Amino acid sequence: MPPSHLLSLLLAVTVAATVDVVHAQGIPFPTPASTNLSTSWTISLKADGHGAQSFDYMDSTSVSVFLLQSIQSPPQEGLCFAACFYCVAPCEAFLFGVCIVYVDGGGFLSWPNAGSPQVVWSANRDRLVRENATLSFTAGGDLQLRNTAGGLVWSTGTSGQSVAGMTVTKSGNLVLFDRKNAAVWQSFDHPTDCLLPGQPLVEGMRLTPNASSTNWTTSNQLYLTVLSDGLYAFAESSPPQLYYQKTVTTKAGSRKTYMTLTNGSVAIFASSSSVNVSTLQPNSMINMTAGEMEYVRLESDGHLKLYRYKGIEGWPMVQDILQGQVGSCAYPTVCGAYGICVSGQCTCPTDGTATYFKQIDDRRINLGCVPVTPISCASMQYHQLLALSNVSYFNYIDTKAALPQMIDEESCKKACLQNCSCKAAFFQYGGNDTSQGSCYLPTQVFSLQVNQWQETHYSSSAYLKVQITRSPPPIPGPSNPNGTVSRSTPTRKGRIGAGVIVGSTLAGVIFVLAVIIISLMVIRRRYQSRDDEDDFGEVPGMTTRFTFEQLKVATEQFSKMIGKGGFGSVFEGQVGEQRVAVKQLDRADQGKRDFLAEVETIGNIHHINLVTLIGFCAEKSHRLLVYEYMSQGSLDRWIYSQDASMSLDWHARCRIITDIAKGLAYLHEECRQRIAHLDIKPQNILLDDNLSAKLSDFGLSKMIDRDKSQVITRMRGTPGYLAPEWLTSQITEKVDIYSFGVVVMEIISGRKNLDYSRPQESVHLISILQEKARNDQLEDLIDIHSEEMQIHKEEVIQMMRLAMWCLQIDYNKRPQMSVAVKVLEGTVNVETNIEFNFVAMVPNNLTNDGKLASSAPLLASHLSGPR
Repeated sequence: MPPSHLLSLLLAVTVAATVDVVHAQGIPFPTPASTNLSTSWTISLKADGHGAQSFDYMDSTSVSVFLLQSIQSPPQEGLCFAACFYCVAPCEAFLFGVCIVYVDGGGFLSWPNAGSPQVVWSANRDRLVRENATLSFTAGGDLQLRNTAGGLVWSTGTSGQSVAGMTVTKSGNLVLFDRKNAAVWQSFDHPTDCLLPGQPLVEGMRLTPNASSTNWTTSNQLYLTVLSDGLYAFAESSPPQLYYQKTVTTKAGSRKTYMTLTNGSVAIFASSSSVNVSTLQPNSMINMTAGEMEYVRLESDGHLKLYRYKGIEGWPMVQDILQGQVGSCAYPTVCGAYGICVSGQCTCPTDGTATYFKQIDDRRINLGCVPVTPISCASMQYHQLLALSNVSYFNYIDTKAALPQMIDEESCKKACLQNCSCKAAFFQYGGNDTSQGSCYLPTQVFSLQVNQWQETHYSSSAYLKVQITRSPPPIPGPSNPNGTVSRSTPTRKGRIGAGVIVGSTLAGVIFVLAVIIISLMVIRRRYQSRDDEDDFGEVPGMTTRFTFEQLKVATEQFSKMIGKGGFGSVFEGQVGEQRVAVKQLDRADQGKRDFLAEVETIGNIHHINLVTLIGFCAEKSHRLLVYEYMSQGSLDRWIYSQDASMSLDWHARCRIITDIAKGLAYLHEECRQRIAHLDIKPQNILLDDNLSAKLSDFGLSKMIDRDKSQVITRMRGTPGYLAPEWLTSQITEKVDIYSFGVVVMEIISGRKNLDYSRPQESVHLISILQEKARNDQLEDLIDIHSEEMQIHKEEVIQMMRLAMWCLQIDYNKRPQMSVAVKVLEGTVNVETNIEFNFVAMVPNNLTNDGKLASSAPLLASHLSGPR
């Protein structure tokens, strides 16, 4: 039966004369599956029957594959790994990834005895592409996936690394290799939700599930990771909340701990000793050479499941790896937020008299509950704790995340009420001590569970924060100093009459004055409001305009703050189906100027490396901006963190640096007017689910006409990132390039430019760079917490040289950002004639608080602290 929706890929191969020919191994097909790879390999979705195979399956899935690789030796009928485009009918959106498929004896795709293709790795599950998208190598060796409009969706970030081709290995690893057949980039280093046999999940890597079985978007709620002492599973919050751990004692001298699936078992190993130190679940042995196959996948509900190929049965789940180690009610999302799990059933919290929580969906009670009255930080006086009887948290109490000191139960409850971020208080009595215990104060509440008799949760208490309905406060008076209402009856009628006359006269005077004052205030506000409306009515290319009330609802009364700075605060919210970040400016005077600048600037420009402005609110004194939500937060929390789970590998750092450069190149050179951002720093660089970087916070930006070489403006920006020419107030967009150089050095070194916690001689990173460059000791500045960075030492030093080029004191000697992008892509070399002079001068009259005295010249490189 012919497929109902047949896809195919056009494979166009261009072999450069200077590149050695490398053959990718694969099954011999009538249409070649092994090919000579060079710097250009383009794949287009077209139904023209060339290059790759396509097949429709009975479960409405379709797949187009290339680089088929049999798991058996010699190749024969059975399972194969392949690079693939995968979709589900009506096939309007596609994943690019690695699939397990079944081929017949001739090497053609087949469906008998195989079930549907199994996607075990994907590049773009958060940004699906449509038909006619392209996968191709750039001239610099970067593998890129672009949508039909040519926009970059995903890339390997391997530009300039001498990539010669791509293959899929017998273990299912998608590999980009150089002319010596050495791996330059591999999918095993970037796991998604699955783990294949022999694939190591090392320290810092994560398995992150899809949002659901039908939604491929990355789930932002759960993840599984390997730390130095074992395997951990967390619910994502701030801080993360633990729901599973398997700690191990590694042997002396072991360098790394990692998990893998091998010989039918999920086990944790110590890399230097290569011995099994802990097995999660033993299974029957499998034989891959005989065509048997299995893989592990972290599901959206937090379960870690083993799937095994069983011929006519396809790919059934054969084992829940954590079963018996994590109870059925001990998963963080089993009953959704605030949901209480009891024997697999879900309910909402109640005290039996009042309703504080309601179900999100009456038909799907496992989706969780929400407060009837949202918790507002602006009304902390109306916060109370709802005591739950015989209930504990999903993880009981995570002692590592609890408050460091033992306290009593009342102090635990009080600590939650005094902290707006706290959403619940969980208390556990400690051992034989009947008064002291552990206090756990989560900032986000996941599922709860009813205590079981066989467990020891009876010694714990659970309290949920609720917002009570507001009621007018009692009226204080002379006879009721505590605020209770009291009444008294006068005894003399004359006193009453006199009181009435005097009171009436005073009331009349007060009434007239009140009418006059109110009238003046109304008139003034009308004019102010009209001025404000006129200001924003003239903003060109205006985006969606929200009312303040709409944004209060979207942010649940501004209850979840995710950031704060000199400009104001940022809150997480939801507009329709879209998560958003709402920035609320605090200061009316300065805020208005910054607000107008930001709306005008980012409202009219669109680029993949700029945060998208969705809309704004300008209502009376309220100034708010609504942005796309960036799930991984700002860059500073990644590069300054000592948490191994947040460590960035070298390729991720390269990709982030490239994203920043491309965003700046667009602002400086591709807009109608040149736009100087003027506040480039890690806090203003945000990361999405894929750790792709986008520039944000355009409140200080400046438009520069193309016929002007410079512009004069007041000093603006953040100390530590300001270019030396700010001393003259005559600047160009190249002040951003100096800031870019500082940020690159922070990314490479993993430390702040100005760090006053260090010895005096080590406070200023750029001064240290200047000294190390002159002494040819640049490798001393490589992030000491990253072994992987040390492996790429030569590439890191080349990146430092780009940073030094950008840090030249004479701005005329700095490269344009478009040139910096070409350097990062490997098409242009770094300038060799660089002066190792990045600091204008060191002032000797700093005040005690680290700021310059008023008589000192204002030097960008030696100011301290964020703005």
